Amino acid sequence: MTVVILRRLAVGVLVLWGAVTVMFLLVRVAPGDPALVLVGPNASHAQLVAERAQLGLNDSLIVQYGHYLGDALHGDFGQSTTLSQPAMTAVLDRTWATLQLVLTATAVAIVVGIPLGTAAGWRPGSIRDRLVSAGTLGLQALPNFWAGIMFILLFSGTWNLLPSAGAGGLDHLILPALTLALPFVAIVARLTRSGVAAAGSDAYVTTARAKGISERRVLFGHVLGNSLLPVVTVIGLQIGALIGGDVVVENVFSWPGIGSLLVQTVNNRDYNVVQAAALLIALIVVALNLCVDLLYLRLDPRIRTGA
Repeated sequence: MTVVILRRLAVGVLVLWGAVTVMFLLVRVAPGDPALVLVGPNASHAQLVAERAQLGLNDSLIVQYGHYLGDALHGDFGQSTTLSQPAMTAVLDRTWATLQLVLTATAVAIVVGIPLGTAAGWRPGSIRDRLVSAGTLGLQALPNFWAGIMFILLFSGTWNLLPSAGAGGLDHLILPALTLALPFVAIVARLTRSGVAAAGSDAYVTTARAKGISERRVLFGHVLGNSLLPVVTVIGLQIGALIGGDVVVENVFSWPGIGSLLVQTVNNRDYNVVQAAALLIALIVVALNLCVDLLYLRLDPRIRTGA
């Protein structure tokens, strides 16, 4: 197991380096000039040149990249050019709000998706199976921004039950978390359905039934334990996708997380904050994947023994 963990850590370091490098290049090839944003469109050419020199933008790309990597290795991600605070501090201030949203959406997906998939997969081909399959397919096809707007129109505008934007108590969390969870529920339900349906026809399940074991014990004692292993992997991967993909939901609901901060700083060409946010997101995703790998090792003895 130690060898596996070391390999995963080595891969994680490469992933972090790749994420940092790609984001560094993307923000610099994107249209716009951060120096122009700071000095304003009416500034003179000399002022613009001086501001670019102060930001280090007059150096070659490879020199800028070397400075950035060296500073990042020392924990220095620069100063935000628009927020008047260190870039990583600005990102960390928004991290808990994003994690709240993502973890709540994940809990909804697990609590709703696994029972739906189990109910459908235990009786494949039944009306219940067809309804769940059709419903989850529809959920996966719903764009997040459209679902969020519809939730706001119904629950905030028409029924006046929940707030439409901002952060605060639990009531502010419900609509954005549900919006983010909808496609995740569909993924978990469909994967659980496939696993349960496949395991239900295996020989060990037939043997258990022949021994007179009740259907309830067959399902919970034999089928679910084996069919949920792929679901664990997908849940871990999908949490990472939610962290990187909640930008739309956060902006629809004005949720003060990393996603809304990214949109704000990209518009202002605040390179340091964008790069710090990309590194933190990559670090969270790598840590989640490592946790999933360790959990998989725990759940599946065949991997631990190399079988």
